[in-house]
Amino acid sequence: MKKYQDKIAIVTGGASGLGRALCEQLGARGAMVIVADINAAGAATVSESILASGGKARASHLDVTSEEDVRKLIDQTAAKQGRLDYLFNIAGFAIQGEARDMNLDHWRRILDVNLFGVIYGTTAAYTRMVQQGFGHIVNMSSLLGIVGFGLSAAYATAKHAIVGLSTSLRAEGADLGVKVSVVCPGFVETGLYAAATITCADKEEFYAQVPFKKMAAAPAAREILKGVARNQAIIVFPSSARVLWRLHRLNPNSMDMANRSIVRKFRKIRRAP
Repeated sequence: MKKYQDKIAIVTGGASGLGRALCEQLGARGAMVIVADINAAGAATVSESILASGGKARASHLDVTSEEDVRKLIDQTAAKQGRLDYLFNIAGFAIQGEARDMNLDHWRRILDVNLFGVIYGTTAAYTRMVQQGFGHIVNMSSLLGIVGFGLSAAYATAKHAIVGLSTSLRAEGADLGVKVSVVCPGFVETGLYAAATITCADKEEFYAQVPFKKMAAAPAAREILKGVARNQAIIVFPSSARVLWRLHRLNPNSMDMANRSIVRKFRKIRRAP
């Protein structure tokens, strides 16, 4: 994909998992990659790996919950490089379990990182890209952002909001030269699950109940870059996720029985708070 040759791309959450895979593949395709992550050491490791492979990269410590820091990174990158071609908002984490076991701190943490982190990056990049007359914003949502599942109320709230933000802004940006895509993958093998918080249940037992096979990060990153190159509005993969999405669109009630089954299975391993 020569489309990424010599492009300037910021990737948040670039130190691990899907963010790292995207950084590495962008670097291999000739992009200048800014590896941004709250894990500064991890971001430096990814950057050094790209440089060692002959690519172009720079590491940046970034807390996406700081609007000032996000805006500063975008403005400084555009000023230093002369432009910003891509922003990949990948940083995020998960808290899952029943809504009755989640407190407002859980909700705030999810929304601060998964939603407002994306809003901060999107608004800052959009302003810059409108000024320069081009650019592409890529926001990470989830299959849970287009198909509701039980045990993920807070996470799904953030991810649904990201879909709404991205598809709405896409319409506004089209005539201004700014493209916007939203990524809604099924289960991808990343550090998200290892770092997740599961309320009132054992994490291994919880994820053992997930009925879908996880996709590796490298092929997932390739799917994203292909979708972005085609300027797809909503990028959904793998095929199992696309099937569920189609079923949900055709009949929103089609997931009810499966969802209830998932919740009932969880309640067999749920511990009282």
